[in-house]
Amino acid sequence: MRRASRVAATLACLAADAPRARAAAVDRARLAGACRARRWSASAPSDVAGAPATDASAGPASAGDSHFRDPPPRPPHRRVVVTGIGLVTPLGAGTARTWASLMKGESGVRFIGPDDVPEGRDGYGQLGVRVAAVVPRRHESTNPDEPFDLAEWCAAPSVAPFAGFALCAAAEATADAGIASSSTRSSRSTTASAPPDEPRFSRDPFFVDPDRCGVSIGSGMGHVSDVTHAGRLLERGTLKKKLSPFFVPRVLCNAAAGQVSMRHDFRGPNRAAATACAAGAHAVGDAFRAVQRGEADVMLAGGTESCVDAVTIAGFARARALADPEAMGLRKEENQRRTETEDESYASACRPFDPTRAGFVVGEGAGVLVLESLEHARARGAKKIYAEIRGFGQASDAFHVTQPPRSGAGAARAMRAALADAGVAPGAVDYVNAHATGTRAGDEAECNALLDVFGTRFAEGEMAVSSTKGAVGHLLGAAGAVEAAFAALSLFHAETPPTLHLRTHDASRDASFSQTETETETKTSPASSPPERADLVRDAQRRSPDARVAMTNSFGFGGTNASLVFAKAPPA
Repeated sequence: MRRASRVAATLACLAADAPRARAAAVDRARLAGACRARRWSASAPSDVAGAPATDASAGPASAGDSHFRDPPPRPPHRRVVVTGIGLVTPLGAGTARTWASLMKGESGVRFIGPDDVPEGRDGYGQLGVRVAAVVPRRHESTNPDEPFDLAEWCAAPSVAPFAGFALCAAAEATADAGIASSSTRSSRSTTASAPPDEPRFSRDPFFVDPDRCGVSIGSGMGHVSDVTHAGRLLERGTLKKKLSPFFVPRVLCNAAAGQVSMRHDFRGPNRAAATACAAGAHAVGDAFRAVQRGEADVMLAGGTESCVDAVTIAGFARARALADPEAMGLRKEENQRRTETEDESYASACRPFDPTRAGFVVGEGAGVLVLESLEHARARGAKKIYAEIRGFGQASDAFHVTQPPRSGAGAARAMRAALADAGVAPGAVDYVNAHATGTRAGDEAECNALLDVFGTRFAEGEMAVSSTKGAVGHLLGAAGAVEAAFAALSLFHAETPPTLHLRTHDASRDASFSQTETETETKTSPASSPPERADLVRDAQRRSPDARVAMTNSFGFGGTNASLVFAKAPPA
């Protein structure tokens, strides 16, 4: 009887809901028809503003569906500024330390040993190229006084080194900006629980709305050595029992963004770009759009990478993309103890724009910027603004998976798109932080793109162009973010970072930028040189008090190109 009663009650409810269900079905049908038939007219009056719709403008759709014809006006774009920066680079952990070393002309590129790769001696013994740009970190035997301890940031088993780098950079960036999530108000203090090296929040941080704060951090490789380890387990037949349950969250490219979001309790947009060496720039650009369009008030934006490992180095070496110190004559005896002089010679392996360049040097690290709307920064009383992001441009080469077209057409399109988005003329750009990695084809293509976009201003040295990869190596997915930070810092400090190891100029090669290489030109022949008068910032500690606009370029495998335009900061 009870069951029959329940059935009867259910049928009665369905009968009572039938009219509403039929009405909902009619509404769905009308909605589908209106969506198919709508004709949005920019000239027609908007019913949102109270103006009636006309039958002519409505087309096949009925007058009741007029709200599909005229969308509501979009809110105006907001100005976006950089209020905090955090860096972990081969020059050291910390923005101040990195910038000071960069401006002094120091290099984080060096000879690496078995302790520098996660595969240890087994992997190291199979490397043909033994040079990299490694983040200095504490080591009990070799570097006990280094303040940065990566193990502290990766204490949780789900945190891979590239996520640990991002956590450290994000902590410094938020501390620099003086912000914290309002949901952590009760737990935040100057003695808050954190890794020992985490920058402490100011005594009176501004507690932001966590629902209006997001994270956008890119990575090109994830954590390759975890995949390598899984391969060894598979070969030994122990995969089922020995594979870590944290394998997947450690290798995902969005793991860093997720970890940072959880650490800071930022609940807005959470995204990651995985566009090879342009990932960091794309992540910053995506965050710029999110703030500009009102999706968030604050975004932690950047890139991170930790792939100084045997497989990554060997892979790029096999692709003939890396500088080989021995092939370049920077020889090191196998059994000879490392000396300061030899370290300096290995440090010069990455030579952007130089005719003797022979490839890039793999690096690691992270860069995170705090982006927020100018209104939000002023309302909370931000202590400083490094720069304003004015434009973001993207383009594809659609040419080759690893090689750019010699003309640099894709790079030029990205630069022009960024300038158009910024409302800035090419003649107003004072400094370009070039992507130039030290490869023969890549540097040449970028020079051609710079000539295409900036013309005689680049050729005659009327604007500064430098590559900072001679100092920090190529940080792959983190490169665009770190170099975006460098562009903002150059405007903030009125200083221009130098291009290291740019020793010679071969004027006879200038014309080759518009010619096709002959088959007799090999990798051992001199590479193309930029225009002789181009200002490639050969001097360290250069002051640039009049600089107002800076651009940074990032290009990646797959033919992806991204450019960002920064302007001198408005008053806070």
